[in-house]
Amino acid sequence: MGNAQFADRLKNMSGNVIREILKLISQPDMISFGGGMPSADAFPIEDVKKIMTDIVSTADTNILQYSASEGYAPLREYVAGWLEEKGIKALPEEVLILSGSQQGIDLMAKSFINVGDSVIVENPTYLAALQIFKTYEAQFTIADVDAEGINIESLRKALETNQERNKLLYLVPTFQNPTGLTMSAQRRQEVMELVTNYEITVIEDDPYGSLNYSGEKIPALKSFDKNGQSVYLGSFSKIISPGLRVGFAVGPKEIINKMVIGKQATDVHTSNLSQMIVYEFCKRGLLAPHIDRINSGYKEKRDLMLKCMEEYFPAEVKWTTPAGGLFIWAEMPQGVSTVKLLEEAIKEKVAFIPGNSFFASGGGENTMRLNFSNASPESIEKGMKKLGGVITNFLD
Repeated sequence: MGNAQFADRLKNMSGNVIREILKLISQPDMISFGGGMPSADAFPIEDVKKIMTDIVSTADTNILQYSASEGYAPLREYVAGWLEEKGIKALPEEVLILSGSQQGIDLMAKSFINVGDSVIVENPTYLAALQIFKTYEAQFTIADVDAEGINIESLRKALETNQERNKLLYLVPTFQNPTGLTMSAQRRQEVMELVTNYEITVIEDDPYGSLNYSGEKIPALKSFDKNGQSVYLGSFSKIISPGLRVGFAVGPKEIINKMVIGKQATDVHTSNLSQMIVYEFCKRGLLAPHIDRINSGYKEKRDLMLKCMEEYFPAEVKWTTPAGGLFIWAEMPQGVSTVKLLEEAIKEKVAFIPGNSFFASGGGENTMRLNFSNASPESIEKGMKKLGGVITNFLD
């Protein structure tokens, strides 16, 4: 079949580079710091087994039937209440249950983006979000980041540069993918105050917010939204199970209504069984202690990876120290290609994700993303020692 027969929106697009790399490094003896997966040890398998048994043995046949596109009503109510701890005040009807929070990015793009419209993004930002926006043939307006998050002056310039076409501002303010950085509370307030001067809607993507290893309470960006100008996306994937595919969007009713229409044309509704499992897990009081347990384990892995980097990486390499989430971001000296570095690392049976794909406008060839959640402590120690040796040899 000729390429000309495919839709223009997909003609020049490649697959998700992370998924493609993971295919290459899936050998059983490969130590991978490449994916963004939670540890299988963190899955509450026994609790989920019991909940599934209880649901199937007591529920009527409606669990196997079509259901409301908006989601399971008790779960929507739970989410609305749960988010109060992040400073978000929402009604259940302002909550939409998603098939993973990434679906929320897609539905927002479907609801807002016409061909040639612009999305303001951080540089770097979440790769899959860039892919989704490209699918809807959006353009990108770039805003730089600093240690406190998106730079306000850079954001102001981005808002003014393409003002008539800017539709969305996409941000991952908490334990960002890929950098692990977190936007300060002051910066969050400044961002939301600034955007009130423009006709633009903010997407706050927060799949990692509960993976907090510092204990510091971080208010959601949406908690500073006074004009109904933002949509908050959350997920149970990183804290219960990604395989259940349950996330949620919280926003103004008029936006949620548009997202519901888009969802009806996509998957009709999120799995009833998955929604009920998540709801029962939360209702039975299992969520908070489970989060505490997995955070303790992930913090130990993060600390071990940082310790290994100090010990095995050459002094020229710099990296972030994330207060939560799943990733550490590292920078090689300028001129170094981490794509070529990965080729050498794979020969030593260790892998990571080169950072260039996270930059909407190019660049970042000297950067890499390292995931610490999915490897065992033994693999972290062994793999980081190998990777440090590869980098040292590569820089010589």
